[in-house]
Amino acid sequence: MSTLSAREARGPVTRVRVALPAHLRDLARVEREVQVEVTGEPTVTRVLDSLEADYPALRGTIRGHGSGDRRPFMRYFACGEDISHEPPDMVLPEEVWTGKEVFRILGAIAGG
Repeated sequence: MSTLSAREARGPVTRVRVALPAHLRDLARVEREVQVEVTGEPTVTRVLDSLEADYPALRGTIRGHGSGDRRPFMRYFACGEDISHEPPDMVLPEEVWTGKEVFRILGAIAGG
């Protein structure tokens, strides 16, 4: 009888490409796109958890510190579609978790 490793017990690991807006790239000191490892189903929450773990300077910039809710004026896109109002535990489209498409975070522009 074999024992599952801790990694196997949590589920598969995928690498998700994440594109950040300029102000967050500057804060995290990264280029236009980063890759994060996501364990288990690649959901918005898990991608953002991994992003914040890898780049602690981003904590509280995309999601609220206490609530974990999307901050006002931040938007999430997958395959060109705005998924900002979808449940955060929604599994991202296959094109995102296979690396064909990028998970994009944008700061919305407000004003008149």
